[in-house]
Amino acid sequence: MFVEGAKEGFNVGVRIIPYLVAMLVAIGIFRAGGAMEILASILSPVTRLIAMPAEALPMAIIRPLSGSGALGVMSEIIKSHGPDSLLGRMVSVMMGSSETTFYVLALYFGSVGVTKTRQAVPAGIVADIVALLASVWIVNLVFGRA
Repeated sequence: MFVEGAKEGFNVGVRIIPYLVAMLVAIGIFRAGGAMEILASILSPVTRLIAMPAEALPMAIIRPLSGSGALGVMSEIIKSHGPDSLLGRMVSVMMGSSETTFYVLALYFGSVGVTKTRQAVPAGIVADIVALLASVWIVNLVFGRA
């Protein structure tokens, strides 16, 4: 019984590897190619409108895609701005209140062979946007704008 379950788990792992590799490579290209900085500069008027520091935008973009990528972004921000800064607190709350939506969808749907995700993607995106806005609002409310 255990051996059969382990065998099935291994097969699932093998089936999802292409999805994970593709997503991680795409994220690496996105960051290394400078697209992150371009997108951040384009969206900076929106970040000002919602009282979010522009430096937090990479976290908001990467978090739905990759937990480890988001952790790297958060670590860089905390090293440069400090953990007790408004920005450090904001990215920490973003990290804790959101999910790696596209990673989870690729993992779960890819492992069982689902190709039509229906409302899962829009629901995940809406949840991520709500988590982002709530993070910004709560951190600004509790810790104030610096």
